Amino acid sequence: MSDKFFYKGRQDARQHHTAHGGFKTNASQKAGSRKYPLTLVVTSEARRQEIEAQVAAANLHADITVDTQAGAVESIAELTVLLNKGTTVTTTKLPSRNDPCSCGSGVKFKKCCG
Repeated sequence: MSDKFFYKGRQDARQHHTAHGGFKTNASQKAGSRKYPLTLVVTSEARRQEIEAQVAAANLHADITVDTQAGAVESIAELTVLLNKGTTVTTTKLPSRNDPCSCGSGVKFKKCCG
């Protein structure tokens, strides 16, 4: 039921959207920047050099630590997300029926190639 037809008393004041922490209002925190570097964990020094090369090629900044303990797990998920980021797909617009034909004949598309 809506409050338009039935008065149910005073509604509770709603809290601000940032009070619960579910919405980031500071959207300028770009991961991999100099101010907010990526935090990566690798298991060997050789792997660290490989990851440093990938970070440098992508023009990112990262804090890479080496964990050589037994059963250590590599944590490079932040880097893989940034490297596999999708790009915007753009397609060429198909000519409509009355547009000039793209083959250069000067005739309408519907009478030439359509």
